[in-house]
Formats: sequence, C-alpha cells, structure tokens
Amino acid sequence: MKQQRSNTHRPRDTVARWIALTTMVAMLTLLALNELFSLLAGAWARPPLMETGLMDKAAAITRIIESVTPAQRPDMARAASDQAFNAQWLQRHEEARLPVIDDPAFSEGSGFLRQQLGRPDARIEAYEPNDWPADQPNPRYAVVIELSDHSWVVFSVPSRSWGLEEWARNLIIIALILLSTCIVALIATRHLAAPLERFAEGARRFGVDHRAPPIPVIGPYEIRQAILAFNAMQAQLKHFLQDRTQMLAAISHDLRAPLTRMRLRGEFIEDAEQQSKLFRDVDEMQAMVNSALEFFRDEARLEHATAFDLTELLHTVVDDFRDAGIEVSFKCVQRLVFVGRPIGIKRALVNLIDNAIKYGNEPGVELRARIDRVEIRVLDRGPGIAPQLHEQVFAPFFRIEGSRNKNTGGVGLGLSAARATVLEHGGTLALRNRQGGGLEVRVSLPLDCP
Repeated sequence: MKQQRSNTHRPRDTVARWIALTTMVAMLTLLALNELFSLLAGAWARPPLMETGLMDKAAAITRIIESVTPAQRPDMARAASDQAFNAQWLQRHEEARLPVIDDPAFSEGSGFLRQQLGRPDARIEAYEPNDWPADQPNPRYAVVIELSDHSWVVFSVPSRSWGLEEWARNLIIIALILLSTCIVALIATRHLAAPLERFAEGARRFGVDHRAPPIPVIGPYEIRQAILAFNAMQAQLKHFLQDRTQMLAAISHDLRAPLTRMRLRGEFIEDAEQQSKLFRDVDEMQAMVNSALEFFRDEARLEHATAFDLTELLHTVVDDFRDAGIEVSFKCVQRLVFVGRPIGIKRALVNLIDNAIKYGNEPGVELRARIDRVEIRVLDRGPGIAPQLHEQVFAPFFRIEGSRNKNTGGVGLGLSAARATVLEHGGTLALRNRQGGGLEVRVSLPLDCP
C-alpha cells in the first residue's frame, strides 16, 4: 500500500508546472491590464456626468434664464454659451431632438439640481454620449430642465475624446501586453535559472577541484533530480579516484622489493656486460616506479583552488632556472589574477620548461591574456616532434626514440602530468612545431575558472 501511494505521489514544484503557470499568469495579467486600461481610458475620455462640471453651471444659468422674459431667453442662452458649453432655450421638448431612451430621468444628479433651483418638483432629464444613436454625429452630454412655464432649457457639452488615433491606442495596448508578459516571464525564468546557475557553478568547481562540496539541492523537481544525480556521480568519482590512486601507488611500492632482489642477484653475475645491462634495466625500472609513486601521491592534486598572480608565478619559475645557470626568456603581461591551484600549475610549467631545456635550445615562455582565457606558450629551438606523435607523447611512459629519448632523462610522465593538471583546470594543452625548427607547447586556461 505504501509503495502504491509513493508511486501516485506527484511533486508540485516542477519545470512543467512552472511553464504552465507562467503562461497562465501572463495571459491573466495581460487580460487584466487590458481591461484596466480600457476602464481608465473610458473614465478619462467619457467621465460620469456628475464629474463634468455641467451641473453647477446649468443650475446657475437656469435661474438666470427663468428670471427674464421669454423674449430675452434665447439671447441670454446664447450669451451663456461658448466653445465647450452650449445652452439653448426651447418652448417645446420636441424641439431638442433628443434620443429616445427608456429612462431619461436623471436620478444621480436631479436632487442636486432641484436643490440648486429651489424647485423640488422640477422635471429633469439627462443624456450621455452612449445614449445617442450610432449614426447620429456629435454625441454629447446633455441635461434638459423644465422651467416653471413648461418651457425647456437644454445644456450640452461635447464628449471628451482620447486625442489619439486608433492605431496609437492599439500600440499602447500592445506595449502594455508585452511589458506584462516580460515581467511575468522574467520572474519565472529567474526562479528557474537560479538553481541552474548554481548547478553549472558546482559542475565547474568540481572540474577544478574534485574535493569540492556537493551542490545544494534547490529548485524545481527536475533540477533537484539532476543535482542529486550529479552529486551521486561526484561521490562515485571521488571514491574511484581514491581507490585507483591507492591501488596504483601500492603496486608501484610493491615493485621496489623485487627490483632490489634483482639488483642483489645481479651482483653474482660473472659476465660484466650482462651485469651492466641488467643494472641499467633495473635502474630504469626503479626510476619509473619512483616517478609513478610521485605522480600518484601528488599532493598538488589535493590543493584547493585559490586566486593568485599568474605572472608572478611564472617570474618565480623563470628565476629559479636562471639561478641554476639556465637562461629562459620571458614575455608577459604586467599582472594577471587567476583562480586555480598554484602548486599544480607551477609543477606543470616546470615540467614543460624543463623539456624545452633538455630537448631544445633557446627556451622561452610567453604569457598572453585574452578576453576569456589566458595563454602560456613554452618555446624552444630543437628538432621538434613529428605531427603524428603530438597526441601519443601525452600517454604515460611514452618516450620518443631519437633526440627525445630516455638517454636525456625522464620516464615519460612529465607531459601526462602537465596535461592532467591543465585539464583539471578546464584548459587545454597542445603541441605545434615552429617555423624554423623547434616546438611550441601552448597552454590555454579559462579566466572564469572558479
């Protein structure tokens, strides 16, 4: 039963639900803004009759017109009219040519007008622009007031308009819709992008430092599942690397005992030539074992990433060679802050410069800063390496026959260790033969490396 309940449970915070919710909220928001825009526009373009200022003015003029003789009333009404307000005195109601509506009674403002006129029984009618037929031009606000002698005074003002063409109003509505959609989408995408950014940051951090802490499990369901899977993979890789290092270090350590026995037994060989060959093989194997132990127990791999001046680090490396009597040219930028493991970077560069010294002439180092990366070039003027071997030389214990061979020292782990360090920093290490002879080793490291 518990298993069945767990299978039927569906997480609420998912990417799919967020996308659906974003779409729904965006649609509702734009509909609400459109409706609010229309209401505000309608209230501004055609305000309620009581808010037009017509009532106070109509009551004062009505009292004046009613106080004069009928012969004077038309002139008095014309004198009270202007461009925004029209007053007209009529003997009969029909002469006003007003629209036919069900209830022309002005219930909202009639009490106010009757109070201003001092006539509680006064008959009052009111009309708004939407009361006029669609085919009749100039719809307007109108108030019709009956005088004591049953004549009528008609007051009207033209309806206010937007002052904008229809296309301009449509552009405003479209702009509001786009604005509301962008705001809703921005909020939703920030909710989804934040855990993805943390995920990417954790992945980059693990690429530089395999001892980096797990990524916090935050975000929608699908992103949390991806983070959990990545954290599990990270833990498995840590365990695998630890087991592999311990196993290979143990094998290399155990090889020392039989090598020592072989050297002791070689002492009893009477043939001097065979004894010398055996001792050379034992010494070579001993060097390989020592190099392997040093490689597997490299404490620089356990070093935490930190910010340091890469230019100053290269200056230190070059000065160390100069102190040993080896001249290494150096071209660099003034200062360059890099985030990484300085001991590992230094050891890799020492290996590369040492190779340039052993296998070539005129060793040199160049440091160049790009927009998103830094390039370190280690140069020499030697025989170079055949293009078909540019990748093979990075294989552990691979050595080239000829000028770059075991007679010059080394067991073939220097380039492997250097490339491993560069790759762990998210960079690349490549070889290229130079024009005029020599080799160029180019190290490219990302500047945004965490």
